[in-house]
Amino acid sequence: MTAEPSPDFDLAGPLGRARTYADYLWNDHAYLRLGFSNAHWVSDELVRTNQPWPHQLEGWKAKGIRTVINLRGDFHRSFYALERDACRQLDLELVNFPVGSREVPSRQRVLGAKRLFQTVQYPALMHCKSGADRAGMMSVLYLHFRKGETIREAMDQLHLRYLHVRHGKTGVLDYTFERYLAEGEPAGMSFLEWVRSPAYDPAGLRADFKTRTWGSWLTERLLNRE
Repeated sequence: MTAEPSPDFDLAGPLGRARTYADYLWNDHAYLRLGFSNAHWVSDELVRTNQPWPHQLEGWKAKGIRTVINLRGDFHRSFYALERDACRQLDLELVNFPVGSREVPSRQRVLGAKRLFQTVQYPALMHCKSGADRAGMMSVLYLHFRKGETIREAMDQLHLRYLHVRHGKTGVLDYTFERYLAEGEPAGMSFLEWVRSPAYDPAGLRADFKTRTWGSWLTERLLNRE
């Protein structure tokens, strides 16, 4: 998916660039990420992080990264204008693959993730905003589809060590894989077979999922997760 950044963030002149950085710093909470990238290598060819600053992308380029996978979408935001501009200047391929942190991924999104990990140029950097939830869910799919790990093994990517909180609304990501382990795996179905079957009902799975009050307070209010 390709997208043009919002004309509200014009980087052509110094004033527009300054306004874009100011919006990014404050409205995208980028000040929290100046010295913290929540970076973890999923394998020797893929690293997961939070939203990188342009200067951090330069650092990753120096480490051999060739592709940046943006899981956020939100193409009208300042972060995207800066990221797209930085990738152009650094000759990094920018791949947009937006996913949600509080919803069961659609069948098309799961199949699309499989294609993505089969075709993207590596080494690659994959990010959402915090590097905790969407990056975690996609890391599970990467390890399963590309590296052949079982879903049970790969689910370690959805862990508190990456700042993922399973007890709030973002726990629907864990719940999706847990339902496969409870229903699909015992029936002898591979994860892909389960996703392709009528048993995979994203709306129904989302309706069945229950959050804990304190978990939702943590992710929605205290951490203000996207």
